[in-house]
Amino acid sequence: MRRFTEGFYGYVVAVFVVLACVGVFLIFFAPQSRDERIPRRDYTITVANFNRAVPYQIWAPTSDPAGWIPNSNKIANGEGGAKVLHLGYATKAREHAVFIQSNEQPPAEFANRMANSNQVVGTQQVGGVTWEQRYREDKKQRTLVRALPDVTLVVTGTADWAELGQLAALLQPRPKPTA
Repeated sequence: MRRFTEGFYGYVVAVFVVLACVGVFLIFFAPQSRDERIPRRDYTITVANFNRAVPYQIWAPTSDPAGWIPNSNKIANGEGGAKVLHLGYATKAREHAVFIQSNEQPPAEFANRMANSNQVVGTQQVGGVTWEQRYREDKKQRTLVRALPDVTLVVTGTADWAELGQLAALLQPRPKPTA
């Protein structure tokens, strides 16, 4: 027994015992959070900045759908110098949904790129308005597209059609800011 308590082997055994004790403590006694933590990102400033940056009337949600968490927002540069607004959400079912808008031309190419598909699979009525449905199976991505004369609206993500429709139903035009 003496050879395991002296020299190099003693050191190895002592380190192993200490690491085993730490491991047992971490597994059974260390506090662990099982709570979901999705960061909430306020998009009001981003929407206001986008509204000032573009020459057309923008659209934005009047409120967040119940139980949804806004978790990302950005203004990006699109093709041909167009600006693109992205507002991302974790839905109540904890799927992903994004509202995107731009005046990028041509609107069909913008919609194709945002939907990752050019295949229209149907239509969906949202608040009395018809939206185009697109679906990309390998990504489980559903997309609603509405092309208006001066802007294209896209609601896309892994959320189901009903959840995407919920977000689309809350979209309303925003007045341009006064100088």
